[in-house]
Amino acid sequence: MALTHLDDTGAARMVDVSAKPAVKRTARATARIWLAPETVCLVRDGLIKKGDVLAVARVAGIGAAKRTSDLIPLCHAIRIDCVNVEFTLLDDGIAIETTAVCTDRTGIEMEALAAASVAALTIYDMCKAVDKAMRIGDIRLVEKTKSEAE
Repeated sequence: MALTHLDDTGAARMVDVSAKPAVKRTARATARIWLAPETVCLVRDGLIKKGDVLAVARVAGIGAAKRTSDLIPLCHAIRIDCVNVEFTLLDDGIAIETTAVCTDRTGIEMEALAAASVAALTIYDMCKAVDKAMRIGDIRLVEKTKSEAE
């Protein structure tokens, strides 16, 4: 399989998507942060001193999706139609699920992955004073779809 981000000489390049039609594209990504049960309770009860952990992580995830092309060198800047960041509090951590939607010539999976990753990093940052054993993982693309533009 040929790598699309390499030219014939092996040099990195941005893929030319100019001939592709704009279609509706959706991507869903997940991440997980493991926390001590006591930390989960502090997050749930709004007792982390830095503020509302999930509200800040949601905004950070949305912002990360919007800035993905600034972070990933060969990623196209696309017009994002929607980004959702959802959290599920678990006994031993927080599950993060992001959904990103665009109508463009290239996919939106990197934006969904960036949103999930940065949301997890933001939770880590906000909770690091009370939990030294946090761990982030299971960052992955769950689904991507494309359909004719509506």
